[in-house]
Amino acid sequence: MSEQKIIPVTVYSEMTPNPSTMKFVANKMLIEDGQTAEYLSLEDTKDSSKLAEELFQFPFVKGVFIARNFITVTKNDRIKWEYVTNELRVFITNYLSVNLNVVTKLPEPKVKEEVKEGKTVSHTIAPIINSDNDRAIVDLLEEFVRPAVEGDGGAIHFQSFDEETGKVTVVLKGACSGCPSSTATLKGGIENLLRNHIPQVREVVALEA
Repeated sequence: MSEQKIIPVTVYSEMTPNPSTMKFVANKMLIEDGQTAEYLSLEDTKDSSKLAEELFQFPFVKGVFIARNFITVTKNDRIKWEYVTNELRVFITNYLSVNLNVVTKLPEPKVKEEVKEGKTVSHTIAPIINSDNDRAIVDLLEEFVRPAVEGDGGAIHFQSFDEETGKVTVVLKGACSGCPSSTATLKGGIENLLRNHIPQVREVVALEA
């Protein structure tokens, strides 16, 4: 039996603005540029990412987000990062050193249920792009927002734009989901950016995955 080939990999950890998340950055691409994979439960990882599946074996892990060359791990409040960061970094490094594929298939779009007028309404969390304004918003988020939020270990994706109300709905992922500063980012940064470029935009709201 041939020996397993070891791939030289380095991984370092970074704090994010969200105290519940830690970003682990590798010196290699983990997923195709522009794609992201988020897992909020062990069930989400099925047939999609073996690495994410194994990370959920750690009892404190609540979520795994993968983009470009980094993995953002969300933990529960029962343990401090200082006790587990090095363990996770070593585990991720060892996994990447013997596995080429991190995400074998992108996870299925999630379905979110909301109660409106006494009725439960289900809809898929996937972008709805029907107009020139929709495409313009996507382009603005891609050019001006994506680099900054990826630097913080997260992602903000376009979900929909209501032409009548002027409301843009985005989806927060990774470190952006549940982050105390995300509201300020949405209102003080993204909302102003979109309103300055697209007069029809009046507000930006978040629909967390």
